[in-house]
Amino acid sequence: MTATCPVHAAADHPKMPRPKIGILLANLGTPDNYDYWSMRRYLSEFLSDQRVVDYSPWFWQPLLQLVILTKRPFASGAAYKSIWNEEEGESPLLTITKAQTAKITTEMEKTYGEDVMVDFCMRYGNPSTQSKVQEMVAAGCDKILFFPLYPQYAGATSATACDKFFEALSKEKWQPASRTVQPYFDRPDYIEALAQSIEAKYAELETRPDILVCSYHGLPQRYLTEGDPYHCQCQKTTRLLKERLGWEDTDIKTTFQSKFGPEEWLQPYTVEEVARLAEQGKKNIAVCAPAFSADCIETLEEINEEIFESFEEAGGETFTYIPCLNDDDAHIAALCNVIRENLLGWV
Repeated sequence: MTATCPVHAAADHPKMPRPKIGILLANLGTPDNYDYWSMRRYLSEFLSDQRVVDYSPWFWQPLLQLVILTKRPFASGAAYKSIWNEEEGESPLLTITKAQTAKITTEMEKTYGEDVMVDFCMRYGNPSTQSKVQEMVAAGCDKILFFPLYPQYAGATSATACDKFFEALSKEKWQPASRTVQPYFDRPDYIEALAQSIEAKYAELETRPDILVCSYHGLPQRYLTEGDPYHCQCQKTTRLLKERLGWEDTDIKTTFQSKFGPEEWLQPYTVEEVARLAEQGKKNIAVCAPAFSADCIETLEEINEEIFESFEEAGGETFTYIPCLNDDDAHIAALCNVIRENLLGWV
């Protein structure tokens, strides 16, 4: 888009790009590679975030830098290597987020033409939130809609993404107006997209699973008692999904995965619950991950390997993972609906 001088400006006024609205999608993040130092940089940034681990830095940082980060990058790197998109040289989360952004861009351009600019950033790793805010400001975005791609709100996901966005805005000389998107865990179009993905997968199976496990990323139990609404929003997503599918309570269950550290986390733990289900005679189960907008290390490696192995070792027979919504058309349509609603009054 050609830059021009503002109307009625002096002849020597610097040329400026045409004003437009930025739509900045945000996801958790990804290491640049699965080698030790790439993993260490990524994990250090992630685990140093006090929204994620809120222990005193005086206690936590020596433990993190001198103990945890000497070994964990090797284990995490091996996990990433097992799912890495070698063809593109990137993590599946990055590949999928690019595909989501491309489809959303197409839909937004159909509606708004050149009045919007769509891009994505990562809370941890690259592309960074600050770099993308800078690009949008330089391109003429005087308004930015910031959209964390987390259906359910949590301080350790949505809030820290917004923190980073506001931090990036604070560094701009001419700060654009901004809006952030609320969680969309109970939107009918999001629930419909989830239900359709499950119905489609079930239709492919010879044997109907005994139960669907909705595995959400976990948080310390303490966060719930301190006011974080994540647990309640996860439970509501499962309930609305059950109602849309027309199922009984015994057909679906909410669990939580990815426990880290010594504290008690939200329960039941997925890795333990799938084993218990197998021992109780539920030999055929399906697992979905409604808290993730895109498949990532927690789904492709943790669910498909660690959690699957727990189920199998307890006597389970058939384990079906239902992929995240990713760039599925129904999912993209729901996300675009959210964006259009949040742009009201701006365009």
